[in-house]
Amino acid sequence: MCYSGNKMKMSPLLVLLIALLSAATTTPPSEALNVRGHLLKSKTFLSPAISLSPGSVSNKWYFDIPFPRGHLALKSFNGEVVDEHGVPVPLHETYLHHWVVEPYYAPKNDVAGHNRSKVIPARNSGVCTTTLGQYYGLGSETRHTATWVPDPYGIEIGDPEAPPEGYVERWLLNVHAIDTRGVADKLACTECRCDLYNVTVDEHGRDIQKDYTGGLRCCYDETQCKLKEGFVADGEKRKLFLRYTVMWLEWSDAVLPVKIYIFDVTDRALMEGKSEPACKVEYQVEECSSENRAKNDCVHVEATKQILPRGGDIVFGVAHQHSGGIGSSLHGEDGRLLCESMATYGEGKEAGDEEGYIVGMSTCYPKPGSVTVRDGEALTVVSNYSSERPHTGVMGLFYILVAEHKQQQQLLPVAAGKPGLCFSFPVPCELAKFHSESPGSS
Repeated sequence: MCYSGNKMKMSPLLVLLIALLSAATTTPPSEALNVRGHLLKSKTFLSPAISLSPGSVSNKWYFDIPFPRGHLALKSFNGEVVDEHGVPVPLHETYLHHWVVEPYYAPKNDVAGHNRSKVIPARNSGVCTTTLGQYYGLGSETRHTATWVPDPYGIEIGDPEAPPEGYVERWLLNVHAIDTRGVADKLACTECRCDLYNVTVDEHGRDIQKDYTGGLRCCYDETQCKLKEGFVADGEKRKLFLRYTVMWLEWSDAVLPVKIYIFDVTDRALMEGKSEPACKVEYQVEECSSENRAKNDCVHVEATKQILPRGGDIVFGVAHQHSGGIGSSLHGEDGRLLCESMATYGEGKEAGDEEGYIVGMSTCYPKPGSVTVRDGEALTVVSNYSSERPHTGVMGLFYILVAEHKQQQQLLPVAAGKPGLCFSFPVPCELAKFHSESPGSS
């Protein structure tokens, strides 16, 4: 069947879950502040100011951002674009293409952080070796996509033994925002269609091939999307910020560590018999053929296989897609469904419910121990997009958290005596049980 973005709706259960998550991450109930005997902490920060005018693009990297310090277990990271008064900005004014956050190691004596040549990345556990190294990252769906790590798990940061000698852990943030006020074509600008940006080289000065019609190479930092005829942009410049809230626990023997893996549907290396991953991050969706349109079958399906280096239990999963995305799924080597993440589109004008934009991706919280993957297993990523019209620069990423079995066997006896919930704040226990009856439910 054919899909149109503004007709994709979420189930009543997902509406309830998102409402609970949104409320909880804003104002945590007092009874939820104590998880397994440890205080759950929360703090909200602002990114450096992002200066935008109609049609302009900002895609900057901010080093040494404000972030919780110490040996901690990250439990969630939520962000959204706001103006200088703290008011959320809707996607139809400023499109949040993506934000990513990740740690890195910097020389201890480089207090100002100017010596970028000596920065050492502190990447997640894979599987792309030269890109997608972030710990967290979302786009337009950021306001209604859960990032909560269920108990007793956490993402370990700040381990004093981790940095190389003479280095300390710091954090960086990349925000890619596109101001679409007054542009000739909002959707085409958000999809970075090259003819609207009037560029012939990318940000590194390399020629853009003629068959590359749109994507990140055409909407880099300080490029400009075409404005409507006669539109006057004078006085419309404004300062925006990414407001982000981090929740964490002090690291302890009651927390089980998880590994982060981000799969990319564009990596064809394994399918083509190559040894090194070739993650291209983005791809194009061709318009539905007349034959398929006649059959009411306007869905573009992209799929690939990637190797999971270390197995264990999947405890969380979510996909990332752009406008036109329908949903994505992750499968085991035998074809079993590990997780399915579906797109939700807005229907209004307010921030968080913008018509025609993806405003949320459903998440998987499998029942502990019910979704297991083994070392070296070849997982299949499937990404589905509507092809009623062509789309440029789309993404098909799948993010999972894996608790390795060896670590669980070592730590579970210690954690077993600690008080805990089946799924802790902000997902209520009763809802989580219902929500996780089948592996990969979302």
